[in-house]
Amino acid sequence: MNSSDQHGSVDLPAATLRFLDRVGEVGISIEPVVFPADTRTSQQAADALGCHVSEITKSLVFMADDAPLMVLMAGDRRVDLVRVAEVVGAQRVRRAELEEARNHSGYSPGGTPPFGHVKAMQVLADRSITGNDVVWVAAGSPKTVFAIGVNDLVRLSDARLVDVAEEV
Repeated sequence: MNSSDQHGSVDLPAATLRFLDRVGEVGISIEPVVFPADTRTSQQAADALGCHVSEITKSLVFMADDAPLMVLMAGDRRVDLVRVAEVVGAQRVRRAELEEARNHSGYSPGGTPPFGHVKAMQVLADRSITGNDVVWVAAGSPKTVFAIGVNDLVRLSDARLVDVAEEV
């Protein structure tokens, strides 16, 4: 695996370049790590990084009634849709279909970053992500991630900290 700055020598996927251009200067260094193969699951990313799956934060797009919603969730946890509906006051919450997720975030599932979306959407961050000081998140492509401090992640994604993980 290789890392690169925004315009380094590693060939970054087009979606990652788009993400970097979209977020511009956010006050933190975003240095994508490029995997040789897609890492569409949290476990695949953790294995490639040599970290625990809880250090991966998933950026998941849902539809709360007709509104897009992102939930940031630790890689070893699952989203409780009933809890999400209660938190946002929706009648129904469901996982966004592929095209809905792409339309609202600008990225494919498995590579969706936690901020820098093409359309504004509410973001919830499950408290499970606060178990680590630094987490790994997608950088626009299933082949790229970057490390970010949890406080920066919550701030930059304008997330509300909530408890929406399924009970374990």
